[in-house]
Amino acid sequence: MIELGFNIDHVATVRQARMTFEPDPVWAAVEAHLGGADGITLHLREDRRHIQDHDLDRLLELVHIKVNLEMAATDEMVAIARRTRPHLAMLVPEGRMEVTTEGGLDVAGQKDRLKDVVASLKEAGLIVSAFIDAESEQVEAACECGFSVCEVHTGPYAHAFFDHGRDAESPHVVAELEKVRKAGDLIRKLSMRFNAGHALNYYNVQPIAALPGVRELHIGHAIVARAVYVGIREAVGEMKRLMRESSHMNTE
Repeated sequence: MIELGFNIDHVATVRQARMTFEPDPVWAAVEAHLGGADGITLHLREDRRHIQDHDLDRLLELVHIKVNLEMAATDEMVAIARRTRPHLAMLVPEGRMEVTTEGGLDVAGQKDRLKDVVASLKEAGLIVSAFIDAESEQVEAACECGFSVCEVHTGPYAHAFFDHGRDAESPHVVAELEKVRKAGDLIRKLSMRFNAGHALNYYNVQPIAALPGVRELHIGHAIVARAVYVGIREAVGEMKRLMRESSHMNTE
């Protein structure tokens, strides 16, 4: 059964804009749980631009669904993950000037370093994921490094969807979707879990949710944007319904 991981980063972004205590991203996580989210995703960035250390601590104490910590493969972040022990640690690339994560982690280009990081996180009892582009080289490298999960970057698919008339049958959209599908097939063939995420919204999510074997979708900005008008519970519930509808249509 496909699952939804709700990313609470953008709730923290609103809070940090005024450097105050509201809106509380942990409260948002509880609301998301009540709306049907299966997990909570948060990215503790090196510059602490949105999520703060205390958010992670409180989240793990108060929320009763799984927590996915997005993190750079730095000594500081590895130490934090080992101390706090979220349910999933997802390694992502990180640039200080980027607005959001702009591409997948180059696992193939830094295998020696990442093997050590993955081993350290696994030693602490964590499930370790790699956020990667839909490329066979990156999938195979992730397997070599010992990752248990690969989250395929769906940004190129989402941008093609937006740029080509929001038409799921556009050749450009179909081509990007096929890249994600092939990456997912290889991930599963190599006995890793296939997740996906980035730039997914209420209009483009269903073709991704219908892909064979996809386990989780991690979605944040679109849900927070919808929640401004309808509230987090309803926004999460609506996304979950779309995902489940599409997933049930896949008979594999």
